[in-house]
Amino acid sequence: MANKLYYGDNLSVLRESIASESVDLIYLDPPFNSNASYNVLFKAPSGEQSAAQIEAFDDSWHWTDAAELAFDEVMSSTHSDAAIMLRAMRSALGENDMMAYLTMMAARLIELHRVLKSTGSLYLHCDPTASHYLKILLDAVFGAPRFKNEIAWKRTGHHGGARRWGPVHDTLLFYTKGERYTWNKTLQAYDPFYVEEKFKNTDERGNFQDVSLTGAGTRQGDSGMPWRNFDPTEKGRHWAIPLEAGAEIDGFASMSIQQRLDALDAADRLYWPKPRDGGVGFPRIKQYPFEGQAVQDCIVDISALNSQAQERLGYPTQKPVALLERIILASSNLNDVVLDPFCGCGTTVHAAQKLGRQWVGVDITHLAIGLIERRLKEAFPGIIYQVYGVPKDVEAARDLAARDKHEFQKWIVGSIGGQPYKGGKKGMDRGIDGYMHFRDADKKPQFAIISVKGGGIKSGDIRDLKGTMEREKAALGIFLTLNEPTREMEREAAAAGIYETGGMKVPKLQILTAAQILDNRRPQVPFGHTEGYKKAEREIDDRQAKLF
Repeated sequence: MANKLYYGDNLSVLRESIASESVDLIYLDPPFNSNASYNVLFKAPSGEQSAAQIEAFDDSWHWTDAAELAFDEVMSSTHSDAAIMLRAMRSALGENDMMAYLTMMAARLIELHRVLKSTGSLYLHCDPTASHYLKILLDAVFGAPRFKNEIAWKRTGHHGGARRWGPVHDTLLFYTKGERYTWNKTLQAYDPFYVEEKFKNTDERGNFQDVSLTGAGTRQGDSGMPWRNFDPTEKGRHWAIPLEAGAEIDGFASMSIQQRLDALDAADRLYWPKPRDGGVGFPRIKQYPFEGQAVQDCIVDISALNSQAQERLGYPTQKPVALLERIILASSNLNDVVLDPFCGCGTTVHAAQKLGRQWVGVDITHLAIGLIERRLKEAFPGIIYQVYGVPKDVEAARDLAARDKHEFQKWIVGSIGGQPYKGGKKGMDRGIDGYMHFRDADKKPQFAIISVKGGGIKSGDIRDLKGTMEREKAALGIFLTLNEPTREMEREAAAAGIYETGGMKVPKLQILTAAQILDNRRPQVPFGHTEGYKKAEREIDDRQAKLF
């Protein structure tokens, strides 16, 4: 499976384009309307949030005929446990926004379970508002025994709470499809305060702590046999030697327990305590801070991206690549397929590409797909991937306009980096189909109004855009058209004059055709337009698995 980006509703993409048992790892961070900023991608320079993604999912958040239809689909599916659980939830919650959201998620979780390989894993990232309901749904879809962890990611250092504990973490629910699943031992750094408190012994390698080499309970075989007169069975215990302790010893994994102990002693990896009554106590293993520890279900060593982070591109809910790297390293292998059905700003596909995995990303906004493409091309020059659901030539654009002028409008606005008016929802647009934000020479936020025509055009359309610009006090106007403009339209646009700031001059009203946009022509905007994001940093191969 080649790397793929899909524009569209992820439920349709899953059903129509993703084969059963073809995916090794799924990460999803679905939006939820309890928090107006949750998973919103874009902001204007003034700080105002764009409604692009929130509006795109708005119909999924209210109990409408669409929610009723989705509920009926789950009831008639072959997944009886999910149907029973969703019916029980409806009995308890009624027909409200939460129930509409859970119905939307149930249909998608059933499809995600279908496309996941028997050895695959799923991580669902959510906030505490809906995590308890989602866990019940996941238990029904995957089976309660397939639940592995509820992972808490500390996303902020502190948060004021009104008469409650400060909410500082997100939740990740980790499930596997089968009993046998991909799991790679993944390490994280020790907390510095823990190192200072516990690693107080010292040898030529540095500070270390001593840890028991035995576990509770007796065992048969090598793990219960004595070694150099140390018999764990007499103490009701058995030898429990971590394999990573002998990572630098050739053939360590194939040795008997007693041979491993000899090898560790020869490598000076054993600590010999001296009891108060004299003699020598049971040997213990030396652990050093630089070796790291197994990943824990409380992630406190990966911070959310602050405004100064080099990795930060400007998306309000952008997750750190390191968080996705940890998940991908633990639950997939090289060339495995990673799927993100709500891929937003593209952090999952970025991390997957960086770690040598194949990937599939799906998003419902054209703007998101365009920005993900830009991110990937900047971070990985020469990257090869396929995009579906987006026109690639004039005939495809013409076909899209003929089938759905509203979708054509969202596509062409997103293609130039604009933001669709009211997130692209249908309705009265007051002559505005989109916005493009930029800053003038004095760093003050300015904007251009975008007008789109996917059919017949006339000079009156340019005059209408001029009037809208004056009414809205827009600095620029951009007219996007499927068809070639007439000379009269071009003269009308030129008559709008020139916009000047800081010595830079650009036409105040510009006309661009779909053909020009597909040929990578873009509007002339002073100092470049901005959706509030910056250029992605180019990735370097030798940075790939250095997580601590």
